[in-house]
Amino acid sequence: MIADTVRAQWLSKFPGSGLYWENRYRQGGNSGAGSFGAQAKFKSEIINGFVAVHGINSVIEFGCGDGNQLKLANYPRYIGIDVSESAISLCRELFSSDPTKVFRLLKDYVGETAELALSLDVIYHLVEDTVFEEYMTNLFDAAQRYVIVYSSNTDSQSWFQKPHVKHRIFTDWVSTNMPQWRQVRFQEGTSADFYIFKKSEVHNLP
Repeated sequence: MIADTVRAQWLSKFPGSGLYWENRYRQGGNSGAGSFGAQAKFKSEIINGFVAVHGINSVIEFGCGDGNQLKLANYPRYIGIDVSESAISLCRELFSSDPTKVFRLLKDYVGETAELALSLDVIYHLVEDTVFEEYMTNLFDAAQRYVIVYSSNTDSQSWFQKPHVKHRIFTDWVSTNMPQWRQVRFQEGTSADFYIFKKSEVHNLP
């Protein structure tokens, strides 16, 4: 099919997810539309409310991006992890006067944990299977109590899909690889949805 040929050509020129995001930020790009406006506000309201209700004292996010979404966050303590050196530099500058927030490159991550681990608009940008596997393992291993994911959850791809997008049924991965975690809440969004997981030893959500 012509559509498959076009997409194959796009993918053949794709430099890889890590290099793609580094180039994007270095050239003045941002984290994407979901980190601005109504979508960013919607996500912040859900997460800030969850943090407040459940007494979350520490948050770690894998894929903090340029920090625009984080401007709306209300977390007691925060660690932001990203694959892009340019993104980390932007965040460190943006929040330089905030001692409650620290930022680290993924390559410098040494297993820090927090009560809540976040993944916002990241999973469907993990094109390579090995990158996806490592990311998901880090995300759930870093969470002491809860994981919040904002993502698509389908394996349906479209021919006009950008090369830095690959949709996955990530909940299947969680069920297979993280049996001590279970999904306890779903919140419909726009282009993606919220999925909230908890460890088996954590008491039920009210």
